[in-house]
Amino acid sequence: GSPRATTPGQQLRALFYVLPPGESSFRTVEEVPDYVEKSIPFFIAFIGLEFAVSWVQKRKLAGRINDGISSLSLGILSRLPDVLFRSVDLISYIYVWNNYRLIELPWDSPWTWYLTLLGVDFVYYCFHRISHEVNILWAAHQVHHSSEDYNLFTALRQSVLQKYTSWIFNLPMALFIPPSVFAVHLQFNLLYQFWIHTEVITNLGPLEWILNTPSHHRVHHGRNPYCIDKNYGGTLIIWDRVFGTFEAEEAKVVYGLTHPVNSFDPIMLQLRPLVHIWNTFWATPGFCNKLSVIFKGPGWGPGKPRLGLPEEIPVITGKEVPFNPSVPAYLNFYAVVHFAVIVDLYTELLGTVTMLSEGTILLRIGFIILSLTSFGLLIENK
Repeated sequence: GSPRATTPGQQLRALFYVLPPGESSFRTVEEVPDYVEKSIPFFIAFIGLEFAVSWVQKRKLAGRINDGISSLSLGILSRLPDVLFRSVDLISYIYVWNNYRLIELPWDSPWTWYLTLLGVDFVYYCFHRISHEVNILWAAHQVHHSSEDYNLFTALRQSVLQKYTSWIFNLPMALFIPPSVFAVHLQFNLLYQFWIHTEVITNLGPLEWILNTPSHHRVHHGRNPYCIDKNYGGTLIIWDRVFGTFEAEEAKVVYGLTHPVNSFDPIMLQLRPLVHIWNTFWATPGFCNKLSVIFKGPGWGPGKPRLGLPEEIPVITGKEVPFNPSVPAYLNFYAVVHFAVIVDLYTELLGTVTMLSEGTILLRIGFIILSLTSFGLLIENK
């Protein structure tokens, strides 16, 4: 079958993970709607709403043009491989399901639906935590943390490489949970994490005990010493409370990496950490130490504990200033207008990919990558 149609109301509820099993259970993977792509209009609407609310609350904008363009460019880059290849998450999952499943839970049972919600979120917690604690995985994940703003743009700032390491963590579920149910929750878990990237929502009361909320996730994105390696949950915060990685929001959070990247170049932001690991690998003496460079934490060094020394995390003074090169207003205006054209080209590519030749697709992808890189350099005033 083909993907089922969804109403705007269903899309909105999917964004908050409140679309019930009766409306989001499907017999086959082919029937599962592409909830993520269909949420793009809601992403735009909520970003506009966030800016309006921020202006009313604090008389300031929720973000900056340069950082916003950077985050959206990284988001587009992360989705470009999906134009050429089917989701590696689903391909591997379906293969294990078809060949190795132990039992077949009913696809239309609410019990299966809720079990998958818990399973997908627990697996996300495990992968997310490991992505912070293993240097080679952090090299991919750090892209999402590289923004020094915290807003809905940041939610769309994603790694192009991360999906090629996360798929293996989902495979145990393929022994008993149908692919169609998994495909729904994989999307819902991702969509839920969009709206929690905001400063305009302060506290959600009793929900803070169970759900991952904007407050909890602000801590996760902080570079304050008390924020490092905390609050890994996707939809639920219960995993952090159980496994000792929970931290409540206290002192004002300063966002970004402990050692800021100071760049808006999307290619550099995606690949520089891998170059750093490569150089450190060859510069570190001893075979075991070289392996440790790859598989221990990003703060590790010879003679240090696996995750590095907490006292080496830079102290927050309160005087930190985000990377914000001065650019003439006309350049910002040009970058915004031309970026909107590239977004239109990208969405057209998604809609027409089945009708285009491989050569045309590759040329368009190349043009998009070149354009996004040019914008990154432009807003750095290079």
